[in-house]
Amino acid sequence: MELSNKMFKELIEKKVRKAIRKYQLFTKRDRVCIAVSGGKDSMVCLYILNKLGYDVEAVSIDPGIGKYSDENLDNVRKFTEKLGVKLNIFSFKDEFGKRLATIQKKLNSKGIDKAHCMICGVLKRYLLNKHARKLGFKYVATGHNLDDEAQSFIMNVFRNDFRLALRQSAKPGLIRSKGFVTRVKPLYLVTENETLKYSKINKFPVRYGICPYSKTSFRRQFLNMLDEFEKRHPSVKYNILKFQETMAENSRSHDYPDIKRCKYCDEPSARDVCKTCALIREFEDATVPKDR
Repeated sequence: MELSNKMFKELIEKKVRKAIRKYQLFTKRDRVCIAVSGGKDSMVCLYILNKLGYDVEAVSIDPGIGKYSDENLDNVRKFTEKLGVKLNIFSFKDEFGKRLATIQKKLNSKGIDKAHCMICGVLKRYLLNKHARKLGFKYVATGHNLDDEAQSFIMNVFRNDFRLALRQSAKPGLIRSKGFVTRVKPLYLVTENETLKYSKINKFPVRYGICPYSKTSFRRQFLNMLDEFEKRHPSVKYNILKFQETMAENSRSHDYPDIKRCKYCDEPSARDVCKTCALIREFEDATVPKDR
């Protein structure tokens, strides 16, 4: 029997409440900033946390992907205004002097082959943590859902990256540091299809479809693979998450490195130079294609 729209929405909101409670993500006394890209997942995350009465603000990082970014930001502005939620916007252009495509072209001009998604992810995480900390937030909530987590775990298995696999969870990270704002994933128990349906039922202003730069991404290959496998073996994605949690629980004695400070920007880093400054130093001496 198919659920009514009202019952379906209540089910998804119950899953979010369960994740918050089960993984002790945050309380209503905590200030939480929500990373909102304009996609369905982050919009659902923002809407539900605001509806449940949490102290939230939105943060959007603009990579400068032409009309795609412009439309997403416009949707986020309209959405946050309607909800009465404060919106904070930061951009690659303002922070690094260049948009995503320009950074990637500069790296290519030096013979450095890095995918758009890799560059975008590193720089977004850097800016999100930096500004969430400066704005005084205790937690950063992202719209990662159950499908995203299953994909990430399988990707780490294929890469033989045990440390990254251990770090995954609804409250990721192996150690806590004052330099890093704790990240949380309220949609951890909600599937991709459920966030899609929830956003459409509520008629959120969402640009459906994928980022134009992600069509050939490494992650998309795993997304397609797991989707096909789930059709034949229901619950496989959920089982992947349970396996990861069991693995992490049985690996508590693992030794982890101390958190350092990047010698260039003073942001927290596992190495002497953070990934963002390493990227910047790789492209800063290249011929600069003009931003438009």
